[in-house]
Amino acid sequence: MTINANIRRLLASAAMIALASSGALAKDITIGLTSDAVHMDPQAGEELSSNIMYYHLYDPLVRRSADLEFGPGLAESWKLADDTTWVFTLRDGVKFHDGDTLKASDVVFTLERLKKSLMANLAANIESFRAIDDRTVEIKTFRPYAALPNDLAAILIMSEDHVKKVGDAIDLQPVGTGPYKLGEWVKEDRIVLEAFDGYYMGEAKVDKVTFRPITNPATRTAALLTGELDIVQDLAVRDVARVKETKGFEVVTRPSLLNLVLALDMREKSPTIEGKNPMTDQRVREAMARAIDVTTLSRAIMNGLSTPSAQYVPASHIGHLDGADFQQMYPYDVEKAKALMAEAGFADGFTLTLDATNNRYVNDAQIAQALASMLAKINVTVKLNLMPKSNFFGYIRVPSDNSSFIMSGWDVPSGDAGSMYGVMFYSRGKKEGYGQVNRGSYSNPEVDALIDKADSTPRIEERDAHLQKVTEILLKDIPMIPVHYEQDIYAAREGVDFKPRTDKFIWAYELDVKE
Repeated sequence: MTINANIRRLLASAAMIALASSGALAKDITIGLTSDAVHMDPQAGEELSSNIMYYHLYDPLVRRSADLEFGPGLAESWKLADDTTWVFTLRDGVKFHDGDTLKASDVVFTLERLKKSLMANLAANIESFRAIDDRTVEIKTFRPYAALPNDLAAILIMSEDHVKKVGDAIDLQPVGTGPYKLGEWVKEDRIVLEAFDGYYMGEAKVDKVTFRPITNPATRTAALLTGELDIVQDLAVRDVARVKETKGFEVVTRPSLLNLVLALDMREKSPTIEGKNPMTDQRVREAMARAIDVTTLSRAIMNGLSTPSAQYVPASHIGHLDGADFQQMYPYDVEKAKALMAEAGFADGFTLTLDATNNRYVNDAQIAQALASMLAKINVTVKLNLMPKSNFFGYIRVPSDNSSFIMSGWDVPSGDAGSMYGVMFYSRGKKEGYGQVNRGSYSNPEVDALIDKADSTPRIEERDAHLQKVTEILLKDIPMIPVHYEQDIYAAREGVDFKPRTDKFIWAYELDVKE
């Protein structure tokens, strides 16, 4: 052993002794993600890696548990003062990472800023808000709205003083009330988070968390098995058996909320289609649905680790229609699909482009290629426009009009179909905060009216009934083809206490490491 090596060893031992004398050994963990975060500003955009960071750094008024139960967060309680007025009482003495105390004015500032952001849809049902005193916030909705607490679980509270101080640099200098602070962010290499010892729910068990973006699935698996990582997100389906058979590691799975869907452009003139857009005809949309063999996708590409989508939201959600199954309504049937194409006047088919990611969803590029092969059987020629997620979400963003056919994923952690339907299927440009992710320009006045009714009742039962009617219409209209729910697949080394969440967030505050 060299002198330098001896010195390093002695220094390391001294550090361990110092930590032990302070009461406990420091715990750290390294997690492999499929991609880097895009933002640290929680109002700059939504995608999974960024969302994971947001919820480490910031907190909402209403907390969503690992199993989608909703309860107190920064707000210790709330009540309805009348049908449209909610009063939230903040916890006393909550601190931001810079030592400032959370005040009602920070909540008001957050909502004001949100209304002007790309994520304004999160506050679409909020008419006004004000601070009654330092610990009390009043929020008024435009109409009676039963789902407000669920919506608030997606709104993360920011420090007014800090945001005004750093301005646009907030994306690189986040300060929240969350369980972790940002240590460093080396783009495309690592994000290091450090436990915030002033966290109001108590300090985290893991002191330091390093997130490493590793886009290549094989590289992620290798990094786990060689000890570089403690947990990997989205273990490749082809590596499941290998990891299970390796001593010292385990595979952890759970059904995902993420529904892989295909948005179909409904405009007469579509960007990548010559002449009239055939997809304005429901028969063509049905033919495309019947040409997609979800069973083969699951078996051949997903290794059985996916579940064909029955609807746009799972059975657990408000708005799910009991007994309805998209795959049973439109089972795989190429001959029936060809007949529908001919009936609609498109026996010779047409050509269009499919926009999809190649690093966001499980086996997304392979799925896109398989879809192109399947649709070719009914003379629909699909050109593939595959791109990394860092480019994709800006490319397809409404009102950008680049796309005719889009493959993306959507999950609904609010447990309420309305939060999806209002942004994805409400007519574009008709109502502020609605239709903002309506990528196919679908417009149905009956759907709009039912969503309005759902968003105008204080009773969950009535809301559920209105949203079920929306589901019934959407399944008949087919503005979007639901393909499958992914199976969330993780792997972890022995000694890591890790249980996956329903919303797919890896929240280090819930983790522990057994030394």
